[in-house]
Amino acid sequence: MGKTTGFIDFERKTESYAPVKERILNYQEFVKPLTQKSISEQGARCMDCGIPFCHSACPVNNLIPDWNDLVYKNNWQLAIDVLHRTNNFPEFTGRICPAPCEEACTLNIQNSPVTIKMIEKSIIDNAFKHNLVTPQVASIKINQKIAVVGSGPAGLACAQQLARIGYDVTLFEKNDRIGGLLRYGIPEFKLDKKLIDNRVKH
Repeated sequence: MGKTTGFIDFERKTESYAPVKERILNYQEFVKPLTQKSISEQGARCMDCGIPFCHSACPVNNLIPDWNDLVYKNNWQLAIDVLHRTNNFPEFTGRICPAPCEEACTLNIQNSPVTIKMIEKSIIDNAFKHNLVTPQVASIKINQKIAVVGSGPAGLACAQQLARIGYDVTLFEKNDRIGGLLRYGIPEFKLDKKLIDNRVKH
C-alpha cells in the first residue's frame, strides 16, 4: 500500500447530506460528495492488513485494497479498470449495496472502517465524468445468438458479459424501459434512473 500509516493519519470521513429543506423539493439524490483530495485520503486508510476480509464479505469479490490504493495514488483510470474487473455496475452497487465489506474491514475491529462504498461510488462517478467508461467490444465475434430474459441487474450483467466475449445478445424486457427492479423497485433518491440510461449507452 502507498501509505502504511494512512489509517492513523486520517480519520474516517463520509459524504454529507443536503439540508432537509432542500431535499423535500425533489426526489433526486441528496448526497454531497467529498473532494477528490478527501477521497484520496480515505483510500489511504486501507491498511494492507494481509488478509483482506473485505474480499470475502463482498458479494462480487471486488479487489478493494487494490483500488483503494490506486485512489490514494490518484490513478483514477487504473482504479476504474480494476473495479470493472469484478463489478459490472459499480454506479449501482456504490449506491444501494449495504456494504458488508465495511463491516468485515480489519480496521473496524478497533477503529472506523474504510469508506469502501463511498470510494467505489467516487471511482465510477469520476470515470463517467471524464469519459473513462467505454464499451468493451469483443475482438472476435462468435456466430451464435443468445437471448437474455429480463433486464434487471442480473440480466444486464449477463448480457454484457456475453457480448464482451463475442455473442450476439438480445435482451428481452416486459416493461417499457430497461432496468427491472433497478428502475421500478428502488426510489429515485437512492438511485437516479439516469444512471441506468447512461450505463445502457456504454
